[in-house]
Amino acid sequence: MNPGSTVIDLVIEARWVFPVEPHAVVLENHAVAVNQGAIVAVLPIADARAAYAPRERVELGEHALIPGLVNTHTHNPMTLLRGLADDLPLMVWLQQHIWPVEGQVIGPEFVRDGVELAVAEMLRGGTTCANENYFFPDVIGATYRRLGFRATVGLPVIEFPTAWAKSQDEYFERAAEVHDSFRGDALIGTAFAPHAPYTVSDQSFERIRVLADQLDIPVHLHTHETAHEVEEEKQKSGLRPFQRLQQLGLVNDRLIAVHMTQLTEGEIAACAEAGVSVVHCPESNLKLASGFCPAEQLRRAGVNVAIGTDGCASNNDLDMFGEMRTAAMLAKAVSNDAAAFDAAYALRAATLNGARAMGLEDRIGSIEAGKQADLAAVRLSDLETQPLFHVASQLVYATGRHQVTDVWIAGRRKLAGRVLVDMDVDGIRARTHAWRDRIAAIDAGV
Repeated sequence: MNPGSTVIDLVIEARWVFPVEPHAVVLENHAVAVNQGAIVAVLPIADARAAYAPRERVELGEHALIPGLVNTHTHNPMTLLRGLADDLPLMVWLQQHIWPVEGQVIGPEFVRDGVELAVAEMLRGGTTCANENYFFPDVIGATYRRLGFRATVGLPVIEFPTAWAKSQDEYFERAAEVHDSFRGDALIGTAFAPHAPYTVSDQSFERIRVLADQLDIPVHLHTHETAHEVEEEKQKSGLRPFQRLQQLGLVNDRLIAVHMTQLTEGEIAACAEAGVSVVHCPESNLKLASGFCPAEQLRRAGVNVAIGTDGCASNNDLDMFGEMRTAAMLAKAVSNDAAAFDAAYALRAATLNGARAMGLEDRIGSIEAGKQADLAAVRLSDLETQPLFHVASQLVYATGRHQVTDVWIAGRRKLAGRVLVDMDVDGIRARTHAWRDRIAAIDAGV
């Protein structure tokens, strides 16, 4: 130890640090100093060695250190439905398979076991934060908290009875209880999660608008997912769903609008003006043939574009590296511009933009002093990522999630050399097999 060195918890030394902010910058041979869960400095390795005496030093000579990835739209209990009903259009998939099966299995145990499987998968893929949208948010939040995973937990609102709530009033009563139970939690936040315009009434949306303002939380909503959804709303109310949301006062900087495959130029401009965040779920949209989100047009308009995987029943994975690559390539094809949605922006969409959508940009999403140490180390020495000319391009266009070796959340190691820390992998696998057998029997009888 050098005289005068400051004792801290952790120093991570990396061949490259990709902080996301400043945009597109790559820092070579840099270190990230961490104490009490937060980043205290980002500086050259030699300077870090002179300044700090860490209790733990991690040397990553072949790695890029990036902010933990932020999955801005997911239904993680649905990992237990992965591959159940593939190659079907959205409404057939939803109404004839997913909803009937869910009706018989949804409960605290299903939710807990699905989230635990999802956390294991996300950590092994460099994801450290999820914007969750499912029933039993009390159990979801408690499971994330127990596992030390960062999440915003959706407070569901839908107009028909479910295992979670039987009436409109009960949805709101239970939402208030769950929000209060996580108030001030270091890792778990909440957002209202009305399902979609076609399953939520004007009255519920009006209550959500008022309560979201009072509680200072986002509104996480599927909208304009398919052309059918838009046409159905026009026939019902004479309005496009987005117009209806505008009239109800929901189009504002709290809105996290998911999918958004059917947009006019005016709607894109309105999103930019109001500060709406749009979550692009390219692989789910492709698999369900839902349409193409105009991600590059949104980006050019100044809209905050984030990335999500959607649930494993419609994707079928939680692989944010794959999602970044698909988002970038799809945006180029849709906009007919090879320069669209470049690699550095794709990384930003998968990190800082997601954090901003969830109101967490002051805490996570980039590697900056003062932020939480949510970090992922990606080994770039594999043959599949050689030769290396540009770090951002390699991370987005060539890297697989299997190259994530180490992950930290709030400075705590969650993945070490590809091994999950403090998770019972054999138990997760056994519980998943039991659910597979039960769900297969139910689906066969539907």
